Amino acid sequence: MNATSHPPCPPPAGVGAAASGARRRGSVLVLVMWILFGLISITLYFAHSMSYELRASDNREAGLEAEQAIEGSRRYLSLMISNISTYGSMPSPLNYQNAAVPIGDAHVWFIGRTNADNAPATTPTWGLRDENSKINLNTANSNMLAQLPRMTPDLINSILAWKSTNTTSTTGGAESDTYQRLSPAYTCKNAPFESIEELRLIYNMDTTILYGEDPNQNGILDPNENDGELLPPSDNQDGRLDPGILEYVTIWSREPSMTTNGSARVTLGANSTAADLQNLQTNMQTLFGTSLANQVLARVSTGGSRTAPPMLNPAITCPLIFYQYAQRAGMTQAQFVLIEPYLRGTSLNGLININTASSIVISCLPGMDINTAAQVVAYRTSNQGNTLNQNTVSWVPNAITDTSVVQRIAPYITGRSYQYTADVAALGHDGRGYRRTKFIFDVSNMYPTGTVSVVYRQDLTHLGWALGKQVRDRWQLGKKTP
Repeated sequence: MNATSHPPCPPPAGVGAAASGARRRGSVLVLVMWILFGLISITLYFAHSMSYELRASDNREAGLEAEQAIEGSRRYLSLMISNISTYGSMPSPLNYQNAAVPIGDAHVWFIGRTNADNAPATTPTWGLRDENSKINLNTANSNMLAQLPRMTPDLINSILAWKSTNTTSTTGGAESDTYQRLSPAYTCKNAPFESIEELRLIYNMDTTILYGEDPNQNGILDPNENDGELLPPSDNQDGRLDPGILEYVTIWSREPSMTTNGSARVTLGANSTAADLQNLQTNMQTLFGTSLANQVLARVSTGGSRTAPPMLNPAITCPLIFYQYAQRAGMTQAQFVLIEPYLRGTSLNGLININTASSIVISCLPGMDINTAAQVVAYRTSNQGNTLNQNTVSWVPNAITDTSVVQRIAPYITGRSYQYTADVAALGHDGRGYRRTKFIFDVSNMYPTGTVSVVYRQDLTHLGWALGKQVRDRWQLGKKTP
C-alpha cells in the first residue's frame, strides 16, 4: 500500500439515513401529487359529465314541453275549427293565434303558405293550409298531372299505374315486374294512394321532383335554398322558392254528403233521383218562397209523365252549372250563395277550391292554361273584399269570359274547404327542444257527428329547422322575444 494512500472516510453518522429518508419523502410527495392529480381529473371528468347530463336532461325536458305543446295545439285547433261560423270556410289566420303561441313554458307556430303566387317567400307565413286547394292524386287524370312542375310523361304513367287496380298497365307505367328488379324489391300497389309520401316509391321519382328547392317543406326560401350549388339542395339562386310537386297534391280533399241540418245534399247530374228534386224544392221554398222556387224548378227539371216522375236535368252536373240555369229563372248571385251548400255534384272527392288554389293548380283544370289561371287568381284577389264571392263558385263566370272553359272546369271545382293542414313547430323553454308535427283535420263528417277528425299525423322534426332565420335569431341563447 502506498504510504500516502488513506482508506475512504466513512460518512458522518446519520447522513445516509437522512438522505434515504428524503428520497422516500420525495417519492411519497410525487405519489400523493399523482393521486391528487388523478382525483382532480376524475372530479373534473364527473363534473363535466354531470354538466352534460344536466344539459341533456334539460334538453329532454324542453323536448317534452314542445311535444306536449303540439298536443295542446291540436286540441286548440280542433276546438277552433269546430266553431267556424260558416261550414266549409277556410279559417282566417286573423281569427286564431298562430305564431309564438305560449303553451306552458313552450311556444308553437303554425307554418303556413303565402297566398301570393310566385312570392319570394323569404319570410314565414303563419296559419293553416287548405288541402282542397290541391290536386287529389286519386282523382286526377293524366292531363291534370301533366301541368305540375317537373312532371314527365313516364312519371305520369307510373302514377296512374300505381293507383290503378289493373295489374297490367295500359299507359306504359311501371308495374310490379319493374319494381321487383329494384333493390330492395317491392310490388306496385295497384290501389289508391293512402298518403302523398307514397310518391317516393314511384319508379324514377327523385327528390328534386318531389321537393324542388324546399327539402324541409316549410315554404320559406332558406339560405341553403338560394345559394346555387354551394349547399344542398340544388337551386337556381333566383331569390324565389320553386317547390316540388308535393306542394300541389293531396289525397284528402272530400266534400260532405250532409248539410248542417243533417239532411242529404241534393245530388245533381245523372245520379239524381226524384227524392233529390223534392229535396231541392223544399229547400228553395224555405229560402226563397214558392214563386221563385217554382220558376227555378221549371228551368232545372225535366217534365214528368205517367210512367216517370219529374227529374233534375242530367246535364246539370254540378252547382256552377245549376247556377247558370237558375239565373235564367231570375235567381241572383246572393240567392245562389244561400242554396249552394245544399247542392253537390256526382262526386264528392277531389274537388279543388277555386277560392284558395294557386294559379299552378288552377292551370291543371280541364281547358285551362297558366295565363287563364293567372287571370282567375287576379280577379279573385281584386274582388276578395266582396262577401258574395267568398265560399262560392258563383264568381267564376265573371273571371273567365270563355263560356266553354267554364263548362269544362265546373264539375271539378268547389267554393269550400273541409280539410285543413296544421304544420305545427314548437320550442320548449329557452328556445330548445325543437319539434315539428303535421296534422290534417277533416270536418267533412262533422254533421251530424259533431266531431273534427285528425285523419293524418306525421312527425317532421327530422327535416330540421323550419321557422326561418328571424325566429332563430330571436330565440337563440334563450331569448324569448316573439
